[in-house]
Amino acid sequence: MENGDGVNEWTKVEKRKAKKTKKTEEKMEANPPRFMYAKGEIVKRREAVGISDIRELVLHLSADAPPPSWVRVENPRSVQKVVAILVPGVTPEIISLPPLPTSATANPNLPLPIPLPSEGSTEGSSTGLPFIGQTFSHACPTRAPGDQTRMHSVLNTFFQGPITGEEKKKRIIERRAWEKTPMRYILATEQMIENDYPVPSYMAEVFEKPPGWLETPQPSTSAQSHGKQPRIYAIDCEMCVTEDGKELTRVCIIDYASSAVVYDQLVKPSKPIQDYLTRWSGITAEALDPVTTTFEEVQAHIFNLLSATPTPVLLGHSLESDLKALKICHPLCIDTSVIYHHPRGRPFKPGLAWLTKKWCGREIQNRGEGGHDPEEDARACLDLLIKKIDNGPGFGEFKIDMESILERMSRARSGGVTTAIVDHGNPAAWHGSKAMTTIACETDDEVLEGLLGAIPSHQFAFGRFTGLAKARGWITPKTSAELIPDPDPTPDTPIDMNLVLSTMNAHLEKLYASLPPRTAVIIFTGHSDPRRMSELNARKSTFETALRKGQSLDEVGQENWWTTVDGRELEEEVEKAKRGLLFLGVKESS
Repeated sequence: MENGDGVNEWTKVEKRKAKKTKKTEEKMEANPPRFMYAKGEIVKRREAVGISDIRELVLHLSADAPPPSWVRVENPRSVQKVVAILVPGVTPEIISLPPLPTSATANPNLPLPIPLPSEGSTEGSSTGLPFIGQTFSHACPTRAPGDQTRMHSVLNTFFQGPITGEEKKKRIIERRAWEKTPMRYILATEQMIENDYPVPSYMAEVFEKPPGWLETPQPSTSAQSHGKQPRIYAIDCEMCVTEDGKELTRVCIIDYASSAVVYDQLVKPSKPIQDYLTRWSGITAEALDPVTTTFEEVQAHIFNLLSATPTPVLLGHSLESDLKALKICHPLCIDTSVIYHHPRGRPFKPGLAWLTKKWCGREIQNRGEGGHDPEEDARACLDLLIKKIDNGPGFGEFKIDMESILERMSRARSGGVTTAIVDHGNPAAWHGSKAMTTIACETDDEVLEGLLGAIPSHQFAFGRFTGLAKARGWITPKTSAELIPDPDPTPDTPIDMNLVLSTMNAHLEKLYASLPPRTAVIIFTGHSDPRRMSELNARKSTFETALRKGQSLDEVGQENWWTTVDGRELEEEVEKAKRGLLFLGVKESS
């Protein structure tokens, strides 16, 4: 019987819901998801599966992307969670794979069967990663993004993709209704990090200030809430070369509102000048001879200018270079090399002279050997910002709109996909800025613990293990040019590669064992050894810089020339570095 409160009826409803949920669960258990490579489609491709293809597979499983052609996913709706792990440093020989085929009759892009550990192990060989062979049947060759001479960021390509048609329409509507304010063009923290800015510590712990650096105060929200508009200053710095490297010789600052020069000062470097760089800086010995103003005086003046309330906005072209020249960290920056696009898209940046000619219809930096005029360059930045404000956010852009896959996931399904990023450094200020949860780590042990804690409560999780790549010398800690290296460094401790591999294997085993059934596991290596590619690019850059400085081939020295043979080797090494591996699997019910 039903009482007056209808308790029995509610009990029936709850029982029906529980029964329906159980049936759905049983159906999914009976029809688990499975990956199958579409070899016929892979053969048709001109190149191997790319990082963007892996990204679209993740979006197909987690969000609303269409199914990929190169791999078939059986019962994709049965996928409970998606875990993507980037493990740079894993190469074919570590998992006993044969070298990729190079003959004209064999396709190097087809998935390769992975030998079981017992099949591939030999007396005296390294421990390898037996987890891979025990868990995955095939390794699919991949290709990292880039051009003929460079490899582009695997992380950026994985996390950034083109927007959907629906989102594009939405953005077009938003752009038509844009508010004409320069404030919308201030760089986000992740943009500053991506463009190598000296980021203030209160924004992200990614830049360690060397001695002599200053950090402007954190902006006050109360000043903006009272309607006070911050000043905007366009800045340009010129440099010379001393024994300590490049040093500041002139700085010019123009006020955005009045177009008046508020500061224009020559600077006397503390060390003797070896090269005035007149061709670029316009600075000569005669111009600097009577100058007594020191770098510290100029730095203090600009620091005080930028410490006003509300916090001023700094405008420039590749502004990170000016901030490094001034040794100042500042939070509010507008960069014309970022808000305007290069015709070829990212990661290329447009030059200031080209932008000014293209969008403002005038020429700058055409004084020949007379060098640049910092006031002219600063005014060009002002004009470009004004053009951008007048014409809207899409003005000066060439490539299709991009967005983070985490944004895409947040719009998918009812309520969006719960996402977690666990990575070295500060992912909250970089590729994880749109995630629901980010965990910053310093070691692979912390990455593992972060993933173990995050996966149960998130539908998508990403982690990166870097221990193997570091042990192989693929990743080196960033050092500041201003820091003087230890003249008597402690010798490096020999690395036990077997220990590194067994640790990595244990991490992967523990992570996999913790996953719930029907979790799609996507492990990818991203790329191969980049060191030779980096060495050649450094040589090429040194040679080209010497020629730009006006040095003759004799002055450069034949041993430092960059030849067509070197160019061909660089292209070959880039292709080698772009090679990676992908492993796809689904955690089965225990």
